[in-house]
Amino acid sequence: MSVGLTLPALPQAKITVTEVLDQAREAEEAGAASIWVAQLPLGHDALTVAALAGQVTSRIEIGTSVVPIYPRHPLVLASAARTASEASGGRFTLGIGLGAKNFLEPVYGTPYPPPVRHLREYLTALRALFAGEQVDFTGSTVEVHLSEPAPETPISVVVAAMGPQALRVTGELADGTLPYLASPRALSNLIVPALGPGKRVIAAVPAVVTSDVEAVREAAARELGFYGSIPSYQRVLAAGGVDSAADLVLIGDEETVAAGVQRYFDAGATDVLLTQTALHTDEDRRRTWRLTGELNSSGS
Repeated sequence: MSVGLTLPALPQAKITVTEVLDQAREAEEAGAASIWVAQLPLGHDALTVAALAGQVTSRIEIGTSVVPIYPRHPLVLASAARTASEASGGRFTLGIGLGAKNFLEPVYGTPYPPPVRHLREYLTALRALFAGEQVDFTGSTVEVHLSEPAPETPISVVVAAMGPQALRVTGELADGTLPYLASPRALSNLIVPALGPGKRVIAAVPAVVTSDVEAVREAAARELGFYGSIPSYQRVLAAGGVDSAADLVLIGDEETVAAGVQRYFDAGATDVLLTQTALHTDEDRRRTWRLTGELNSSGS
């Protein structure tokens, strides 16, 4: 059993880099198996924070959950990933995603490429760059032309893929997937079969250990409601047999949340990441983080 946490545990607009690094240390002390740094357009740069987290922790896996590949060039992303990997002593995992066209294209103002084709070409280039190959690649959405080999850096890459075509490409060219808001039913029926054997399935699951279930449920409905407007999440929620993202939040005492986490492992997850742990009070967040450590130490 590997149970990790996503950071920051508070909205990025309300937290400093120093506070995120304090949370990274706290997560390691609590016994989390991994920490995964979120990337938002107005937030801190996830790869930079991951590199800094590698300097203030000693054993915990550090990942990004996730860095949109649009509109970053593979060379730029590969360079930042190498920095995070070296800064963490090789404990870094690169989590990438396609992002949502209806959200990202208006923000960046550049055309959104055909997503599955772009993912295939991007992963092809990244694999070659991390393998230390001399890359001369021309695709329809990605070009990389190097006159000498890139430094060899073995970095694991996981993709936030949830659709059948993206999962197929991920199974061929990446080390696993990092789905968010995919229920145990969606994992077992859709994601695990499409990905193929031998790959990591890192399920990101909202969870809060609390005695005030109704207050957390109301907060979850407010915070997660917009996912219902994004087509990719609409599809994965429907595949999971739930009406809204808030229905997937694990809320209750330690036993209740632990049982919910176990259902994801039973459905084929290799790892579970607890997200939205600060939906309510800081004491609830700390209770949730302590449970993370207890689950990892028990191995149940």
